[in-house]
Amino acid sequence: MVSPRTVGQLLNADGYSLQSKRKTKEGEDHPDRNAQFEHINRTVKLFQHRGQPVISLDTKKKELVGPFKNGGREWQPHGEPELVQVHDFMDRELGKALPYGVFDVSENQGWVSVGIDHDTARFAAEAIRRWWRKMGSKRYRDAKQLLISADGGGSNGRRSRLWKVALHELAFQLGMAIDVCHFPPGTSKWNKIEHRMISHITQNWRRRPWVSHEVVINLIANTTTKAGLRIQAELDAGTYSTGSRFQTKNWPLSTSRGQSFTETGTTLSSLRVRKYNQLIMTRFLRTDLGGSVPKASLKCICNSVLF
Repeated sequence: MVSPRTVGQLLNADGYSLQSKRKTKEGEDHPDRNAQFEHINRTVKLFQHRGQPVISLDTKKKELVGPFKNGGREWQPHGEPELVQVHDFMDRELGKALPYGVFDVSENQGWVSVGIDHDTARFAAEAIRRWWRKMGSKRYRDAKQLLISADGGGSNGRRSRLWKVALHELAFQLGMAIDVCHFPPGTSKWNKIEHRMISHITQNWRRRPWVSHEVVINLIANTTTKAGLRIQAELDAGTYSTGSRFQTKNWPLSTSRGQSFTETGTTLSSLRVRKYNQLIMTRFLRTDLGGSVPKASLKCICNSVLF
């Protein structure tokens, strides 16, 4: 019988050591990947040069509200640690917190709507509307277009019909065109909001239990950086039902201009307009490229919601 200590010594003598897994494999690289990012970057620079707002979107995972343990350590009087619950079962009265972030790329300012219900497309659109009402409209008084960059999944995913409908309703309310650039699959970490706002919020609120929604909002709003990051946060107590279904043929007015990026250029999809009750909604049309471009090249999509 060989003891674990002896096994460890033998492995160490042979050049082995205990190591954790390291995330380095990005998956298969596409030949158009860099050109796709260059295309998004050019679009952002164009909007900034014209003085139009550019925002980046993302949501953090749901967090339980209450006296629950949060990883990390904080200074406390000796022998007096903050006591929290042993089990992480949701408190029916306090519920959960769902932060959805809107980051102004040009101004290094952010907005976070803290929801209490579900992460749906209408919740995402409402967060943008609140950002515009509280922050964006004061900075961009003459704005005529809004550029949104987001990852390709979740409530603001490129395949979500409800997201497209919610965007068109938002464009109608704001009275401006909205352009959306979705990052290719597996590249969401390059979205500006990830490393310029969300990561700093995570660092600021770790170690501390989220005992109430007010505490969550204060921790988010007090997040700052040496670069001058400023964040406003607000509770969104609205309810957003899931499972909404929309049939494309029943959508009232369909007007969108899809731009499917390829390495050799940008191909505009057909533009179709169908009027009904003078309402505006969106329908992203599929572009027929005749099989000349690999399907992976179609993952980087820029769409315009026309007002």
